[in-house]
Amino acid sequence: MTHDVIVIGGSYAGMAAALQLLRARRKVLVIDAGQRRNRFAAESHGFLGQDGVDPAEIASKAREQLLAYPTLTWVEGLAERAEGEKDAFAVTTADGVRHDGRRLLFATGVSDALPAIEGLGERWGKSVFHCPYCHGYELDLGRIGCIATGPISVHQAQLLPEWGEVTLFLNGSFTPDAEQRADLEARGVTIEETLVTRLEGKADIRLADGRLLPFAGLFTASRVSPATPIAEHLGCTIEETPFGTQIQTDAMKETTIPGAFACGDAARIPHSVTLAVGDGAWAGAQLHRSLVF
Repeated sequence: MTHDVIVIGGSYAGMAAALQLLRARRKVLVIDAGQRRNRFAAESHGFLGQDGVDPAEIASKAREQLLAYPTLTWVEGLAERAEGEKDAFAVTTADGVRHDGRRLLFATGVSDALPAIEGLGERWGKSVFHCPYCHGYELDLGRIGCIATGPISVHQAQLLPEWGEVTLFLNGSFTPDAEQRADLEARGVTIEETLVTRLEGKADIRLADGRLLPFAGLFTASRVSPATPIAEHLGCTIEETPFGTQIQTDAMKETTIPGAFACGDAARIPHSVTLAVGDGAWAGAQLHRSLVF
């Protein structure tokens, strides 16, 4: 069987794209490895109509609605290899099964490379975040720590005072210039140069000099990359962004390989569930148009 579109990744962006195609009565295969980026978070915020809902519940309900369409095939597994060309692509999963499709959509999401600080990984998505629009409000204007990962953290620290009193921990990652320091101080941001040793409690920072500083929540800028190299191995161009790397696409969400598209966190910045769903819906419509025209 040859599918009209093979969607690699069944999270928010991939399902949003698949929905548009299914409603156009197209044959869609979704291959999903079950590794949502926000699987560590208990609540999703900022998504209209779903504010405060468990992200797993949002994903589960969306999948249930997709499965009601008769032209959907859903495969749980890891897509390991993609090959071929427009109208004649093939995707092979980890169990060795080959799937054929006229178009490809990479909605793989991204992997987060976090600062190498003891205790940070266990708190990621729980009390350490990357997006203040998603998690800032719930900190109730409490004290916020921003752990720098490089110069881009200046922007994060400039924005965060909207949600609370901010301390920027440089942690040896960069040295702000005089203009940046003056701007941060004007916004009420405290700059802390002592190295971070580890995280304790809910969101407390232990410094190299022994001090323990408590916070309502912490933010850091992870460096991202597509969750799997499958698009790159097909030949899609991977581009640098201020946040890491992503799959390069045009305005229609098509990659540099004709007939192969990409959407969601793996193909756009910045990142949130709302933006991923919108990007996926647009990609689904453009995929349909590519099949029609």
